[in-house]
Amino acid sequence: MPHASVTATPTAPVADGTATTAGARAHARAQEDDALRAGFSRPAAPDDVDAASVVWAERVAGGGYAHRRLARGTTVRITDVLGDACAHLLLYNADEPWERLNVADTVKVQWQVYTGTGQLVLSDQGRVLASVVGDTSGHHDTVFGTSSLARNQERYGDGSPEGPSPAGRELFVLGAAKHGLGRRDVPPSVSFFQGVRVDDTGRPQVTGSAGPGTAVTLRAEMDVVVLLANAPHPLDPRPDYVVSPLEVVAWSGTATAPDDPLWTATPEGRRAFENTHDYLKGTGRA
Repeated sequence: MPHASVTATPTAPVADGTATTAGARAHARAQEDDALRAGFSRPAAPDDVDAASVVWAERVAGGGYAHRRLARGTTVRITDVLGDACAHLLLYNADEPWERLNVADTVKVQWQVYTGTGQLVLSDQGRVLASVVGDTSGHHDTVFGTSSLARNQERYGDGSPEGPSPAGRELFVLGAAKHGLGRRDVPPSVSFFQGVRVDDTGRPQVTGSAGPGTAVTLRAEMDVVVLLANAPHPLDPRPDYVVSPLEVVAWSGTATAPDDPLWTATPEGRRAFENTHDYLKGTGRA
């Protein structure tokens, strides 16, 4: 089958597709140009944030993932750009990653299964990994986790991370590997922007998206590793693999202090912040 030819330099011979170094280079550069034309530019800092303080700005395509180590006090804003994103989130203690998000404790300790502003994201050690400091969506889920390889194979015909319908857990495994973690280190996650409510009979009711442009803002209360997988919610009733881009912008700041109302908003939250403070004090970070 003939390939489209490209010119590597004004004096170079015509390259045959990606079979040569020059052709592969031209193909890679064309992909970047295509992405920019499609709107995949670096997300801008919020109007009220100094651009110099931004430490992470990324657009995560549907079926993609992102990862980053962030310092304590960093604020992270995740935005559902077009209204069909589903941001599955995992957090780890960056210094001792065996300490990680515990969804069961997050909802049980705070007597609240529905994520929103003021909720604390707790680890399996009863410490605050992050706090939710803003939410314009309200359509989230802490119960059903992300999709699996087997589930996506059954629903869409493929769940591999390099395939057309990547499973959230497989994307997490790729992100975890960038930080020396393996498949066994991927616990249940929370998800944002595709809501689920449990009715009076105990059955899940999918509420879907709140629409384009909604955002969740979290503040890191410890040094954390953030993993994000942008994949359809496992209960999404649509037969097709539908998921649109996320934007992630993070900027440096300060962690929650004892004089912050969030510290003492509930007795359970206060104890979690105190546990966190005692741990950080022992490491010289508080």
